[in-house]
Amino acid sequence: MIPTRTLKELAEYLGGRVIGDENVSVNGLAPLESAGSDKITFLANPKYAAKVAETGAAAVLMAPGAESHGRNVIEVANPYLGFAKLLTLFYTTPHPPLGVLPEANVGTEVTLGEDITLYPGACIGNNVTIGDRSVIHSGAVIYEGSVIGDDCLIHANAVVRERCRVGNRCIIQPGAVIGSDGFGYAPDGRAYYRIPQIGIVVLEDDVEIGANCTIDRAALEVTLIKRGTKLDNLVQIAHNCHIGEDCMIVSQVGISGSVKIGNHVTLAGQVGVAGHLTIGDNVIVGAQGGVPSSLPADAVYSGSPTMPHKEWLRAMAVVPRLPELKKNISSLEKRIAELEAAIIRK
Repeated sequence: MIPTRTLKELAEYLGGRVIGDENVSVNGLAPLESAGSDKITFLANPKYAAKVAETGAAAVLMAPGAESHGRNVIEVANPYLGFAKLLTLFYTTPHPPLGVLPEANVGTEVTLGEDITLYPGACIGNNVTIGDRSVIHSGAVIYEGSVIGDDCLIHANAVVRERCRVGNRCIIQPGAVIGSDGFGYAPDGRAYYRIPQIGIVVLEDDVEIGANCTIDRAALEVTLIKRGTKLDNLVQIAHNCHIGEDCMIVSQVGISGSVKIGNHVTLAGQVGVAGHLTIGDNVIVGAQGGVPSSLPADAVYSGSPTMPHKEWLRAMAVVPRLPELKKNISSLEKRIAELEAAIIRK
């Protein structure tokens, strides 16, 4: 059952301020367009500010100074963050611990924490450690010798391979593979000899891995995803990569082997990164960017090959005119040839 909260209670929870009737109660969130009188809505993008006047919501979550149009308001510095926290408050409930359910397959010398849940069909290898309150769904496979921290959520059909380590409060979505073999082969004439990948993958605390991601184990040491980094669905990270803290890696990004990425880096959708590069802290690479060389910190890049974003914008502004420019150049070349011929005739 969704709880009911007053605006005063919500403001205290968010660290915000009520403008209007703080005793009004709401029981959930809804969009500006469809919110009813029992819901709170939010304005995160000023582009939609006019809709505040039309909403049927009991209150609006918005930034200080925004036009309230006479509505009850909770002012917070970051309305989008406030929206996320209210979703958590109203709609997320703790998972009740169910223990080891029938048909969960648990190996030998396994260490299980308190208040865990292993669903039917979960497969836990020998010498695995699973921390307190962690949940392993049906079809998930935890290979021998792996360590899963506290409060982790591993969804159906995810795989954590041998000896890999997952920190606390990590989420691994369905179908993700942590610790698949790195793509390593030594040329042997016209054939290729497979190089054993004997390293591991380490996910630090609060890392989230999207559906059908693949993170390759290191050839010798560690493929590392540091604290707080989030991977969208369908991301490939090759062996020996080190990804920094609080990075956002968006869908269909491919990162080649031995790449070092700093903290708070954003790689937008379908970015490709060549191997053995370094990307500095606070870098943003735009969608479909191709990164062939290392990128200095604190900058925004776009294009393939990547270049500073402003340069890329100028270059892209020229692209639609290329046919016209080619025609003009051809005309100039013809005119120059005619002039040269006239000079020679004289």
